[in-house]
Amino acid sequence: EERLVESGGGLVQAGGSLRLSCTASGFSDDDYAIGWFRQAPGKDREGVSCILSNDGSTYDADSVKGRFTISRNINQNTVYLQMTNLKADDSAVYYCAAVGSWTLHGRINCLLPAEFDIWGQGTQVTVSS
Repeated sequence: EERLVESGGGLVQAGGSLRLSCTASGFSDDDYAIGWFRQAPGKDREGVSCILSNDGSTYDADSVKGRFTISRNINQNTVYLQMTNLKADDSAVYYCAAVGSWTLHGRINCLLPAEFDIWGQGTQVTVSS
């Protein structure tokens, strides 16, 4: 069974940092994308950062460029989201998600939640101002 488990959320003051982890298990596809998404109360889920397995390309939403960094540890089947200079607007439940056969199916935008079909349970990030 394919599964994603997030960890690392919490409460932090504005300007602080957090690192989220997403550990994958049960995956056999080596052509995949993993993304971080967030959803604040009353808002749509939005893409934050994503990474493609074939060449390690990463993409970030404009709102987090220069502040958030996505990375992966292949040996540990873990994808990280390092968040720095956090702002109150970054407060949300953060989810990691995965989808296989990324290039095979000609998918393009890994910041679109609709492209993903396997989701973790989410982890809360709260930034106090």
